[in-house]
Amino acid sequence: MSLQLGQTAPDFEQASSEGRIRFHDYLGESWGILFSHPKDFTPVCTTELAEVARLKPEWDRRGVKPIGLSVDTGENHQGWAVDIEETQGQKLNFPVLADHDRKVSDLYEMIHPEADPNVTVRSVFVIDPQKKIRLTLTYPPATGRNFDEILRVIDALQLTDAHKVATPVNWRDGRDVIIIPSLSDEEAKQRFPDGFKTLRPYLRMVKQPKLPHRA
Repeated sequence: MSLQLGQTAPDFEQASSEGRIRFHDYLGESWGILFSHPKDFTPVCTTELAEVARLKPEWDRRGVKPIGLSVDTGENHQGWAVDIEETQGQKLNFPVLADHDRKVSDLYEMIHPEADPNVTVRSVFVIDPQKKIRLTLTYPPATGRNFDEILRVIDALQLTDAHKVATPVNWRDGRDVIIIPSLSDEEAKQRFPDGFKTLRPYLRMVKQPKLPHRA
């Protein structure tokens, strides 16, 4: 059975580019993003790892710890890190798991049993401070991931947790949001004293509260 949203992210201990890591201890009380790759020295992933490193200020603002994974050895990671810096102009600043034994890949069900493991490990997991899985994404090998979208989703998740709102289609920071249905009108009036607009009993729009990291 595949991992489900809301399920506790499996813990593990594995070698990485920054030494051995026990996953839950590494995350501590932070959010986390675990994103996986096929073997080292692959072109699309080279650009992705550099982008995650480049986005360090954005991860830090949101209290997110990124951790990569490749089904290759730590020795290869060292050489790949040099290539990433030379071709992308960005040094890695987060750990990359050396999952050559595919322990973590199997634990997180990243590899389809009938597919080539060198091209199928392309998963993303967003994990909250309670170690619950809040987002899963799987990309094809030739399509680069959109980390702007991943940041957007993390913003939405943190907004929901802090303010009991949901985000509508194509939401961006600053746009109106939806009051979650489980919140009564009386509770909504207390939480949103400036008022809200009821389009339907189940659809109540309100001005977006501040994101937690921008309060």
